[in-house]
Amino acid sequence: MGSNFNLANLGELRDSKYKPLVPAVEQASRVLFCLGESPDFKMRLTEICNQIGISKSRGHSILNALKQFELVEQDPQTKTYSLGPGLIFLSQRVLNNLSYPEIATPFLETLAKDMDGTAAFGLISGSHVLVVAKREGNQKIGFAVPLGHRFHITLGAHGKAIVAFMNEADRKELLAKDKLHFYGDTTRMDLQRLTEDIVNCKRQGFAQDIGEVTHGVNVLSTPVFGINERMVGCVLLIGTFEARKIQEYGHKVACAAKQMSHRLGANIDMIYSP
Repeated sequence: MGSNFNLANLGELRDSKYKPLVPAVEQASRVLFCLGESPDFKMRLTEICNQIGISKSRGHSILNALKQFELVEQDPQTKTYSLGPGLIFLSQRVLNNLSYPEIATPFLETLAKDMDGTAAFGLISGSHVLVVAKREGNQKIGFAVPLGHRFHITLGAHGKAIVAFMNEADRKELLAKDKLHFYGDTTRMDLQRLTEDIVNCKRQGFAQDIGEVTHGVNVLSTPVFGINERMVGCVLLIGTFEARKIQEYGHKVACAAKQMSHRLGANIDMIYSP
């Protein structure tokens, strides 16, 4: 399961708002993250203790306690330790309780209120993006984006954002299709322009459609990722905001998408870095 927590993060907690930490819990957490980050999957007691900075007797006691709950297992032949099957159950419970609308709504409410537009979360479903959550700002002009509405996956801002953050193989496959809606009407497709838009999206963290698909309506979008850094959807901000607000609002949309991705278990440092 992707996460932005690691041994370094746990060390920083000593000086954070979470202090004081319970030493036994902190050390047990360190053991689990140490095993999770090991490139060799299995580690010896000495290696674990050296990395964490605890005595062998302390490490042995912690590992024995974790073994009782199957959070860690030991190979009787090599005497090495690895993460145990108990974590599969816990991870599955986390996955089962992930609710896209529930996670998205607080971020959408902030975007809609602060930027006076319609903020939505679209879930990727085949060749479409399905609106599963949205919030309206206080704008005088409303936008007909009902829950359950489907957009083509290549349409406008969210289409550019999705294709920009795809891996090369998936991008090539998508761009080989006959009907592409990045600029509205399929006859307006321009591969050279799209290439420039992809570069800009990766650099800025968001894509934009300034009144091109729908005259007078501006859209900003950034993709959202989940477990194993898999793209699951996108955040959209739709409104009549002025062009001078594009950069400011775009960065806020990107920030919301990053925070959502983190909540969904993605390692955002692996995704959004230029």
